Amino acid sequence: MLSLHAQEPPTPLTGHLPMGSSASAPRSVTVDSQSLIRNGRPWIPVMGEFHFSRCPAAGWREELLKVKAGGVDLLATYLFWNQHENERGTLRFDGDLDLRRFVTLCDELGLAVAVRIGPWSHGECRNGGFPDWLAETGCTPRTDDAAYLALVEPYYRRIAHELRGLFHDDGGPIVAVQVENELYDQPGHLTTLRRMAEDAGMRAPLWTATGWGAADLPRDTLLPLHGGYPEAFWEDAYDGWTREMRRHYFFTPIRDDHAIGADLRSTAPVGTGPDPRRYPYATCELGGGMAIAYHRRPLVPAEDITSLALAKLGSGSVWQGYYLYHGCSQRLDLKEPNQESHDTGYPNDLPTVTYDFQAPLGEYGQVRPSFHALRLQHLFLRGYGAELARMPLWLPDDQPSSLDDRTTLRWAVRSAGDRGFLFVNNHQPHETLPDHDGVRFRVHLDGGRTVTLPARPVSVPSGAHFVWPIGLDLGAGLHLDWATAQPVTRLGTDGTTLTVLAAVDGIPASLSLPADVRVEGPARVERGADGTLVTVTEPGTGALLTLTAPSGGARVLVLPHREALRLSRLRVFGRDRLVLGDDLVLADGDELRLHLASSSPSIALLPAPAALRGAGVGLPGPDGVFTRWPLNPAPRLPQPALECRHAQAVAAPARTGGSHRRASAPRDEDFDKAAVYRVTIPASALDGEAEVLLRLRYTGDAARAYIGGTLVADHFWYGPDWEIGLRRFADAAVRYGVEIRVLPLNPAARVHVDASVREGLDAARTRAAVEAAELVAVARATLVGSTGTALPAPSAYPMA
Repeated sequence: MLSLHAQEPPTPLTGHLPMGSSASAPRSVTVDSQSLIRNGRPWIPVMGEFHFSRCPAAGWREELLKVKAGGVDLLATYLFWNQHENERGTLRFDGDLDLRRFVTLCDELGLAVAVRIGPWSHGECRNGGFPDWLAETGCTPRTDDAAYLALVEPYYRRIAHELRGLFHDDGGPIVAVQVENELYDQPGHLTTLRRMAEDAGMRAPLWTATGWGAADLPRDTLLPLHGGYPEAFWEDAYDGWTREMRRHYFFTPIRDDHAIGADLRSTAPVGTGPDPRRYPYATCELGGGMAIAYHRRPLVPAEDITSLALAKLGSGSVWQGYYLYHGCSQRLDLKEPNQESHDTGYPNDLPTVTYDFQAPLGEYGQVRPSFHALRLQHLFLRGYGAELARMPLWLPDDQPSSLDDRTTLRWAVRSAGDRGFLFVNNHQPHETLPDHDGVRFRVHLDGGRTVTLPARPVSVPSGAHFVWPIGLDLGAGLHLDWATAQPVTRLGTDGTTLTVLAAVDGIPASLSLPADVRVEGPARVERGADGTLVTVTEPGTGALLTLTAPSGGARVLVLPHREALRLSRLRVFGRDRLVLGDDLVLADGDELRLHLASSSPSIALLPAPAALRGAGVGLPGPDGVFTRWPLNPAPRLPQPALECRHAQAVAAPARTGGSHRRASAPRDEDFDKAAVYRVTIPASALDGEAEVLLRLRYTGDAARAYIGGTLVADHFWYGPDWEIGLRRFADAAVRYGVEIRVLPLNPAARVHVDASVREGLDAARTRAAVEAAELVAVARATLVGSTGTALPAPSAYPMA
């Protein structure tokens, strides 16, 4: 029996932070030592980073709709000074640099905004975002040097001008401003930057700074935001996992991470960092993936991302911020290359263009498995975040002994009073954690109640990571004692509350209810003096339980994990609806828009509208309590012609560079000796407006794509196929085709890739070739509906 004793939660510290919206603001946002409060309710934001200036403005709206569909409600974005003032004295906020247009779009779509204004931003940008001309001024950057502040002041003033009327107190979407980034030893300067930003006209309820690396932040002036990544491209190219990243897969009260940005610090952190008793546990850089550097190329599967995010949530996070949530591309329209590189003294060489980050949404908006898997957690936060925000972390009596402990089950509880959530993480990257047999938990709540779950011991499979409810409110005064299924969302339907739970693969989905609850539905029911145990043996779209108690009734739907990953909750056709489908579904006003990538697309809705119309929509049919409509698949595109123009290739010299003397990427001139392939794009393949991906499988170390002689994309090989979105280059791609240049790997270059794909990179020592090229359509289908119907009655189900 695994045991845990919760205690009475501490009283939040209030009034010490100079933050919060003004009394005249149309909506309130405040903060205390425990959580954020929005309109009087605790709020756990789901924040996703998307860099507007690294994505064509023509695509902003659709990509923001995708971000929102993933459950993000707070959009974070960097400003890079060297993009807005590439030439001294000439400030640009037009075209793809139009900050005001981007933030206005966020507002129109219902996304709050956090702007990370720098002046130094990093983001794997050249000089961390500092313009080259700054080094010629003789000032001392990132300090209170008057000469430096005199250069920052007009830049801040222009940012404030662009954002006028868009701050929260004016009714706009901007709720947070971050000054600087990863500055850990200049608290006075951070105070100065906040004052300068406010003097320039920036007004936000929340002011933040990154707090990792034992950062010395000015007390009670900026909220410290933390992070954690599954891997680290900024480490050396040794074999194996970055050791310090293990800590992110344990439940712990430790918020700090000394690994982020460690290669940019000259000395190890020596301070204690911000006092956690004074600030809520907030994050801005939970790894949505990981960038690829030339010398170190990690592979980050979805479960590495979701288990890390769950571990942070279970450890007390009340602000889930992902970096990156949407991949992007480095700018090519500046005087200098815009990526971090050895040429600018940085430790790492990044691709010239690609900054995909293996993010939930890729560089060209590709929907990754991590998008769906994180959305499941975000649905939970939307439904239950207000309760969770006021629940502190409690750790079990028997905790893992060290970062190397792979045998003790990792679990924790967040609770207050007689309610809570039990978190389990039995996954970490690279090192398989064992199954745990015969598991039961005993939780002594601070309200005096002891809960033991489940009713019978279960096996927790390797890789499982989940949250189970204790004392969950089902509506109408009815509460679960506990359940061995994850809360997903709750929805008001036909006068009752529908709660959706997700079963955990390999663990029976059981619900413990009070003894006086009557149960209808496909489940095994065991009644006892102390309560009613309900076990759903076959979770699915038809596993709807109707619960009736003296206080009222409620409904519970138990989905298997695979179906829960396909679930969205969108407001469309006049109400909130649950949506099931393999493809990305967006709500845009009174329309549903699908990005079709599956071979047999369909969409299921609950409650169903009376009708659903659109091109390619078939006749509806039941899918359990959902109604499902089949859809026409994306058309099969005409395929490109692949031609080898020059087969011989010479590897680039094995160079090292940067402050850590790591392997350097091939230079422009090295690609003159690359293998050359031409991909001819049929004109009809790019008809319409939807994205078309050129998917390439190649053997090689590094590759570049050119259209009409212009570099448009590049890639360091790390395992997955290389995808290039052609929509933004459509006319030129059809006219000129796409030229691919591939270089082999110099055997002397020290390069890390994941062990699972090492054989593929080893093959590049003797071969450089494009093996296959394919065009993949991501077609769009627009659907409109009408008045909704009620949830189907459960009359077909026997009474248990």
